[in-house]
Amino acid sequence: MSWLDRYRLKLYVRNSIWIFPALSIVAGLIAVTLLNRIDHALGWEMNLGTDVAQTVMGTVAASMFTLVVVSSSAVLVAVQLASAQLTPRIILLVYRSRLRKLCVSLFVFTFTFSVGALVRIESTVPLLTSYVAAYGFLLNLALFLYFIDSMGKTLRPSSALQVVGFAGREVVRSVYPSKLKRDQPSTSKPVESLQRDPRRLVLNELDGVVLAFDRRGLVSMAESSNCLIELVPQVGDFIAAGDPLFRVFEGGEDLSGESLRQSVALGPERTLEQDPMYAFRIIVDIASKALSPAINDPTTAVLAIDQIHHLLRDVGSRSLAEGRETDRNGQLRLVYRTPNWEDFVLLAVTEIRQYGRDSIQIVRRLRAMLENLIDTLPERRDPMLRLELNLLEVSSKRTFLDLYDQALAETGDLQGMGGRDKNGQEHYEQGVSAIA
Repeated sequence: MSWLDRYRLKLYVRNSIWIFPALSIVAGLIAVTLLNRIDHALGWEMNLGTDVAQTVMGTVAASMFTLVVVSSSAVLVAVQLASAQLTPRIILLVYRSRLRKLCVSLFVFTFTFSVGALVRIESTVPLLTSYVAAYGFLLNLALFLYFIDSMGKTLRPSSALQVVGFAGREVVRSVYPSKLKRDQPSTSKPVESLQRDPRRLVLNELDGVVLAFDRRGLVSMAESSNCLIELVPQVGDFIAAGDPLFRVFEGGEDLSGESLRQSVALGPERTLEQDPMYAFRIIVDIASKALSPAINDPTTAVLAIDQIHHLLRDVGSRSLAEGRETDRNGQLRLVYRTPNWEDFVLLAVTEIRQYGRDSIQIVRRLRAMLENLIDTLPERRDPMLRLELNLLEVSSKRTFLDLYDQALAETGDLQGMGGRDKNGQEHYEQGVSAIA
């Protein structure tokens, strides 16, 4: 199985909620058969009439089927509400929840087991099989209550944003595992080979978004062919059929174009596996929708900025990959595009600053975030943060004509409104004196 096939299979399993419940049907049939054989081998029987046992097992089976239907409906409702209230790009995270997969799988398993136990009640009632079905139903009933409670809490914007933020931190730490060092150069030397014409140009054959690529596989292929490979699109870019996918330098005549294409995964939409920018994109979309005139919910946007704040601190404290991979001998073999610090800051701040320019709450929270990042991140991260801080100040003065409102907007507040930084009292007094 190639890397592309393994990646597609892994991604499909991770994004699908039906696979494990379907497998639990087989597991339920196997379990009821084994337990029934144990009952017959040991002669274990319940001192209960078959009619009563069949009625109880029938009730358990019908109730479990109801739990399966209700839980499936709850997942669909959660998907619809999350898509409408937050952003459609959060749907995959709803399906990826391990808790939901586990609950639905156990419900289906218990339903299958109960039906299997029902059809095996003949002249006697198997003891162990009946106990497992009955007490399994009670366990699933308690699990269903927890499932409904969890689904209700998941629909809150704060919970959804926390899920996206946690997933974003995971992908940031996997893509950028190294911390930023003080003596690390801010820029790297350009690759001279890339300035020349490539020996080969490998074109893309399918339309789609670049989801991920096989970094180790491409380095191995370049080493075996003694060449330098450049991946033209960046992870998250949409490329059409016929667009350049790879450029090969300094050899690689024996390198198969199909093998290169098999090292890049394309799909209909972006995923979080190798795309740290996508987590920012989801959170910014949630904040942008909350700031739209139709919804007008700046507090939700403040919750989004909370997650962006922590993500930016995590990104800013790490050594952002330069998109260069070497072989075991230190020879450069693979070059690819990666987002830099300016890209992260622009995506995280620009749209929220523009859509939230009329809200003092948003302006104050953005200012608090930028000031805090300037104080806590390495000095080399300051220029872009100070640029955004200046743009925020210019925008607030242009939007808020009242001097008191301008003074409020120039005060950082981690709560948006309701908190006050160390200079808050000074800004308040300045605003009052300006009114006077």
